[in-house]
Amino acid sequence: MLRVLAVDDEEPALEELLFLLRADPRVHSAEGALAATEALRRLGRAQNGGPGGADHVDVVFLDIHMAGLSGLDVAGLLTGFAAPPRVVFVTAHEDFALRAFDLKAVDYLLKPLRRERLAEAVRRVAELVEADRATRAAMSASASPSSETEAHADTGAGTGVVPGPSRPPASPLADHISVERGGVTRFLPIADITYAEAHGDYARLYTREDSHLVRIPLSTLEERWRARGFVRIHRRHLVSVAGIEELRVDAGSLTVRVGGAVLAVSRRNARELRDLLLSDAKAGRPGNGR
Repeated sequence: MLRVLAVDDEEPALEELLFLLRADPRVHSAEGALAATEALRRLGRAQNGGPGGADHVDVVFLDIHMAGLSGLDVAGLLTGFAAPPRVVFVTAHEDFALRAFDLKAVDYLLKPLRRERLAEAVRRVAELVEADRATRAAMSASASPSSETEAHADTGAGTGVVPGPSRPPASPLADHISVERGGVTRFLPIADITYAEAHGDYARLYTREDSHLVRIPLSTLEERWRARGFVRIHRRHLVSVAGIEELRVDAGSLTVRVGGAVLAVSRRNARELRDLLLSDAKAGRPGNGR
């Protein structure tokens, strides 16, 4: 029996999908989310609880065009999970099928939904999930009880040798951040990032050529990158001071141009930004034409 999460920012479409899913005898439960960020929070809880947890999700039915994060963004993030749920896309657009299957989607359903087509997608998912469960069971059964004994031997137990505390290796990638796309991990230089945008517990990082979604809250990036010249200009945006191309005041409102985007500066953050830019100017640090 499948535990399903359906995600669509249009409530009538979501209710129709949930109605059809709940009518399928292979579906144990079907819950809905009206936003990608809400879905990601639920999926994060499911991941932390493991396959047997109360919040476990076997498959996500995802709309593609949604406000904020798209279904493709969500599926891309799921590839970084240790045990991601299966994914089925449900959309009115044919254009994204190739990218969807690059993200290991089980199926790609077009709206308006047909009951028999949805049933076929559920059948495919059920077969795959059953195979996943059988694989996990076989791996658990084959775990050798001698592994624990060997682990004790490796730590020097019974030899009189007390192992010292392990030290984390120094990272050669301290100036980079790992990002994932289509199951491939890249290390993005922080210096290439012009600004970051909040999406709930996630953030989208913008360079001059591309953008990447990471599972890190904007507040955490603000704390980590403050010493690297990043400043919060709004509850939604963190910018690289070195990347600011233009600062403009219009009718009392302050905006900055960074990486080709024009971003609003909140009144609360305006003074800190101005002080930083003034400090840079006094120190003779080069700017970007601001």
